[in-house]
Amino acid sequence: MTSSPPATSDTQTTATATGRAAHEGSASPLVSIFVPCMNEEVVVGEFVDWCWQGLKDAGVDGEVILIDSSTDRSPEIASARGARIVRVPKRGLGRAYIDGIPEIRGKYVIVGDCDLTYDFRELAPFVAKLNEGYDFVMGTRMKGRIDDGAMPKMHRYFGTPVTTWMLNRIYRTPFSDIHCGMRGITLDALKRLDLQSQSWEYASEMIIKSAHMGFKSGEVPIHFLKDREGRVSHLKRGGFWTFLAPWYAGWITLRAMFTFGADYFLFKPGMVLLALGLLLTLPLSFGPIQIGRIGFFLHWMLLGLAISVLGMQMVLMGIVAKVLYDYQGQTTVKWLRRFDYDRAMITSVALLALGGIFGSPLVGVYVRHGYALPPELGWVTYLAVTGLLFAIASFLFFSFTLLLHATESVKKRRN
Repeated sequence: MTSSPPATSDTQTTATATGRAAHEGSASPLVSIFVPCMNEEVVVGEFVDWCWQGLKDAGVDGEVILIDSSTDRSPEIASARGARIVRVPKRGLGRAYIDGIPEIRGKYVIVGDCDLTYDFRELAPFVAKLNEGYDFVMGTRMKGRIDDGAMPKMHRYFGTPVTTWMLNRIYRTPFSDIHCGMRGITLDALKRLDLQSQSWEYASEMIIKSAHMGFKSGEVPIHFLKDREGRVSHLKRGGFWTFLAPWYAGWITLRAMFTFGADYFLFKPGMVLLALGLLLTLPLSFGPIQIGRIGFFLHWMLLGLAISVLGMQMVLMGIVAKVLYDYQGQTTVKWLRRFDYDRAMITSVALLALGGIFGSPLVGVYVRHGYALPPELGWVTYLAVTGLLFAIASFLFFSFTLLLHATESVKKRRN
């Protein structure tokens, strides 16, 4: 290994030497600091020194892994300070993490940025939480310290609080800063997450899947620092499009949030719509109803039919979403039991038969009038609308049952 450049202090020199010894002498370190790097030669050397200092202060053996796609001297500088370099093509931040996971040797993994905005000298709180049995530990800038000028006001007072509130509502999580990049996670949990996101949205995917999988999660306050003088952030390197980057990041975060939480937007809202639709449809099955000065007649019933169908579709699609994102298996078992194939098929046939029975009187009237419109809309017309609802429900139950069991079959093959 090449000799280390002079560190900025005796403490950093000692930390680097200690870190190198741990890196070279431990085949299974407790902690792996696992960070992407792209063209950070201005700060990466000091960052690695901070990592060794943090490991020393936490009293643990560890390693520093940089997933690197640099075109400058970053890998050489980091390697000289004792980091292990994993070279990957430039394919997005999330993909860098995915590519580097096989290289991790530690039981615990600390992730973040190597730009000196996260203080990796303060690793002890993360290690302590993980030692307590937590699977996933988020850093939080909102409950820690934020240097003046470190975070734009739009991010600090609008973007981060709003998107954090939304994610907490959807996934019932307790976090205060979902965009904090400094996080701790067990290697086992990281592998189980099976991250797929290629870009910035990997951060939201990590949180969302941890909630879906029932991880024991916690937070620790961190110190968020201002960009080091002389370093140009990746955000500003984007040139003319720099001003759009925060909005794009927010957009793809929301995309991940909505995609992985599809059941939140489908199942419960669908239940409400279904109940409202049935309330408008079923009581009118035998004719109009007058309640005070308000009359409910065929037009209300047709509105109820439309709302019922929409609600039913949302509920059933919501169940499919629940099964798709069921990483524990319990939700899938529950819905497969409720929609047992044989029982669901019998229910579909029964609903179709009921629809035919309810619609047959209208067909009879239509035939008796020589296939012309009857002189007035009688009870048979209202009953036929209810029959139409049952016939639609029959088709939806049939197609949903096939899709549900097909989804489970595909999941089994992939596992």
